[in-house]
Amino acid sequence: MGAGKTTIGRQLARELGCEFIDSDHEIEHRTGADIPWIFDIEGEQGFRERERAVIDDLSQRQGIVLATGGGAVLDISNRKHLAARGLVVYLRASVERLVQRTARDKNRPLLQTDDPAHRLQRLYDERDPLYREIADFIVDTDNRNVSNSVKMITNKFNKQALNEGP
Repeated sequence: MGAGKTTIGRQLARELGCEFIDSDHEIEHRTGADIPWIFDIEGEQGFRERERAVIDDLSQRQGIVLATGGGAVLDISNRKHLAARGLVVYLRASVERLVQRTARDKNRPLLQTDDPAHRLQRLYDERDPLYREIADFIVDTDNRNVSNSVKMITNKFNKQALNEGP
């Protein structure tokens, strides 16, 4: 949450000539409701069920850059589908940086708490090992701007493509 998945993903897709899809936006499009409303009405479990179905569908598509919601890795099915069906880039940022980037964002239901920094630390502690489990690449976005992050990712993709060869 706040690592740059949507911003970097959108630019990466442009660079690669691919379609960009944000799974949270896709859930909103398919349901006609925003994420906070889904959390309010269905709770996190209801949202995660919708997320699982959308990621299963989207991860089967070719030629896309997919940005998932930060908690998508909590579900083992999502982890399996993402790892098996594409290259996974973990955009990692420190909790301090995440706090700065999300401080004014009211569209993040899990951060609507008296102590968002503590919540972000707990989420990071829970999710970081799961991201690392499925990541093909880890890109630290703390002190890297969007274009540098995109350049690093495309270089790694190109290097991997050369290693796989014909």
